[in-house]
Amino acid sequence: MKEDNLFSQLGLSEKALEAIKRKGFIEPSPIQKLTIPLLLEENVHVIARARTGTGKTAAFGLPLVEKISEDKGHVQALVLTPTRELALQVKEEIESFTEGRYPRLQAVYGGAGMREQLMALRRGVEIVVGTPGRVQDHLNRGTLDVSQVEFFILDEADEMLDMGFIDDIEEIFENVNKSARVLLFSATMPREIIRTAEKFMGDYKIVEETVSSEIPVLTTQKYWVVKESEKIAALMRLIDISPDFYGIVFTQTKVDADTVAKALDERGYEAVSLHGDIVQSQREKILQRFKRRKTKIVVATDVAARGIDIENLTHVVNFSLPNDTETYIHRIGRTGRAGREGAAFTFVTPSERKRIQRFLRASKGQLEAAKVPTVDEVLSVKRDRLFTEKIHVLKEFFPQETESSLEDFPQEAPKKIDDIFEKLADQLCQTASPKEIIAAMLANDFSHRLNKEQYGKVTRFDEEEGKKAGGWRKFADDDDDDGQTRLYISIGKSDGFKKSDLADFLSRQLKIPAHHVDKIDMAAKFSLFSLPRDEANELLRISSRDKQFPHVHIDAKSSSGGEKRFGRKNRFDDNGDFRKVRFDGDRRSKRNSEFRHGKFDDGGQKKRRFGRQYKSSDIY
Repeated sequence: MKEDNLFSQLGLSEKALEAIKRKGFIEPSPIQKLTIPLLLEENVHVIARARTGTGKTAAFGLPLVEKISEDKGHVQALVLTPTRELALQVKEEIESFTEGRYPRLQAVYGGAGMREQLMALRRGVEIVVGTPGRVQDHLNRGTLDVSQVEFFILDEADEMLDMGFIDDIEEIFENVNKSARVLLFSATMPREIIRTAEKFMGDYKIVEETVSSEIPVLTTQKYWVVKESEKIAALMRLIDISPDFYGIVFTQTKVDADTVAKALDERGYEAVSLHGDIVQSQREKILQRFKRRKTKIVVATDVAARGIDIENLTHVVNFSLPNDTETYIHRIGRTGRAGREGAAFTFVTPSERKRIQRFLRASKGQLEAAKVPTVDEVLSVKRDRLFTEKIHVLKEFFPQETESSLEDFPQEAPKKIDDIFEKLADQLCQTASPKEIIAAMLANDFSHRLNKEQYGKVTRFDEEEGKKAGGWRKFADDDDDDGQTRLYISIGKSDGFKKSDLADFLSRQLKIPAHHVDKIDMAAKFSLFSLPRDEANELLRISSRDKQFPHVHIDAKSSSGGEKRFGRKNRFDDNGDFRKVRFDGDRRSKRNSEFRHGKFDDGGQKKRRFGRQYKSSDIY
């Protein structure tokens, strides 16, 4: 069977088939097969149940273009959508099927100036696509007349009901031509939909996809059990372990969307938030950049995401667990489209482990538990990807005459290296070998991108092991044991210390390089820092033996535990936390107070001079 015959069997004209061919459509979707013949041939009202991303716009857009081909002096079709983004998207999609002057389309929606909309309506349009609020506004102003429309279409009807548009919709129904054909699209069939249909539509047909709306067949579904505080760290791992991540991250609230997008942006990811508080002009720019892949990650609420219909998304992430299974299906239905595979990941907190059961049932076994990848696993994938990209660039300068290179990297004329870089290379080769120079340049390019410290800790939960124990079982992150010990020291900013001063002081005490003193956090009267485990144990011994040395203990909140704690008798309570000892009037021990006042040098020996005028540099 020829490709064009797949659509021609629906009764479409040659003109429409040419438009379909331009769009690259090959086979009509189930909802298109059911809806297009009804709108072309039968004079009935239709309620169509279909998933998001199944070609609904073409299902009613193609018949509209077929039926509306001339200027009759009035609006001939009205399409209602729940969001501004979807209104623009529907308008653009229908316009892509048109050839010639008619039909003319205009989108009307809130958050945009009225002038352009009013001018277009005065000039005359055949199809109006709009949001309920703005359409009602135009009706009240008398700038839009729908009394003669032949088609009235409600797209995403269930979402409009959820957003509180029912009153506006009923008022619009009252103004619409009573003989207009009504088509109502809805992903679900709540009672309000049926009630509205019975009130305004009279007799109608219900059509549904032959494929179950609860089975996104091309979407791999997995869920990770993670603590709420560790979700950002888990999301970073998911993005970096996925090749060419391009997707939507769903949150429950606008505040969460902003928070997640900001956290990703601060960590170097191209992410932006999208929700109802974003002004219209900015929302349009965000979507345009997202469509062109200038932005790879959009963090959105469910309402804002209703206007996003973008092909080739690789991932959908449920950062927050949706309230119901229908919302879950809507979310994950945005990937795995047009014959392409996609992935949907859901983050579940330990307290939500009971709620996940209904999503498991709705997915009919496709939603599976998975482990959060370790940092080493993520870096391995990331390293291979970065090195492959670098090799690809180098092969543009030095094409390899091998079968694999010819297959993987199409041969083109090699790029010319500028003379200035060749001179610089000559100078560098006088100081080191080419191998050392290349290694140094690669380290400069990739070290910060392959640094373990950029990833936070994630507690891992093992479902299978948990089942054996009668519940969920928690495991420490495979990356927790990084050979570092987090320590507390009773030296802070009020002592005139900076981070570099503390690092230098400890390096002299332990006879180690200063950069071994890592992740220093300073407060007014104390500091936290990390040391390699052996060096940390040595510092604890020094503090334990020398009563005049600043107090040091393991930071119990940060440490994974298991290290031996050194200290004088009764310095720690039963939980391993530092027990308060006798303090002087300013809440510091006499020994530590004397150290702060400069009474001791860095070897623990008493100095002859005292006083606050001694800074940390004086101690050295």
